[in-house]
Amino acid sequence: MSKVVAIMSMSLDGFIADLNDGVAEVFDWYMNSGDVEIHTGGSDSMTFRVSGPSAEHIRSLTSGLGAVLTGRRTFDKAEGWGGNHAWGPAFVLTHHVPDGWPRPDSTVHFVTDGIESAVSQAKAAAAGKDIGVHGADTIQQLLNGGLLDEISVDIAAVLLGSGVRLFDHLAGTPSVLGNPTVIQGVGVTHLRYPVRKA
Repeated sequence: MSKVVAIMSMSLDGFIADLNDGVAEVFDWYMNSGDVEIHTGGSDSMTFRVSGPSAEHIRSLTSGLGAVLTGRRTFDKAEGWGGNHAWGPAFVLTHHVPDGWPRPDSTVHFVTDGIESAVSQAKAAAAGKDIGVHGADTIQQLLNGGLLDEISVDIAAVLLGSGVRLFDHLAGTPSVLGNPTVIQGVGVTHLRYPVRKA
C-alpha cells in the first residue's frame, strides 16, 4: 500500500530555504559530503556526491517511490524538472496550470481541485509504491489533512536564522510522531518518522 512521505532537507533551526528562496546551504551535503556518486536520472539528471551512509539512505528512500507530489512554488524553482522528475510522475498542486504546460512527453501533471485529489492521482500513478512529497506548504496541508504517513527530513549542519520554515501553519498540534530511524551522514543527519494518525 502506498505511503505518502514528506522528503525535505532542512537546517537545524527548521528552515528549508533562506528569505530569497535560496536552498544552497541546506542542499550542500548532496554535492559535497563524500565520494559516493548517485545519478538522479530524469530530464534534469544530477549527480550527488555523498557519504556511504547518506547514499544508502537516499537509495533506500527513492527506490520505493513511484510518484511525486509537490506545490507550484517547488515546481517553479525546479524549472519543472525538465518535464520528467527522476522519481516518477509528478503531480503539482496549483490554482492555475502554468503557460506552456502540459507538454508532450512530460510526466508532470497539474492538479487544480485540491490536496485530496492530488494524493488520489499520485497514488494511482504510483501503482502501490510510495509518493514522495516536496514543498513546505504541500507538506503542511497533508499534515493538517491527516494525509501524510511519514516524514523523512535531512537535517543539514547549518543554522539559517530565518527563511521558509518547514513546519509552520500546523493545525492540531502538538502532533506526536513515532520513533525515528536515524542515519548519520557527513554534514547531515537523516531522520525518518512515522506519522501517527489521530
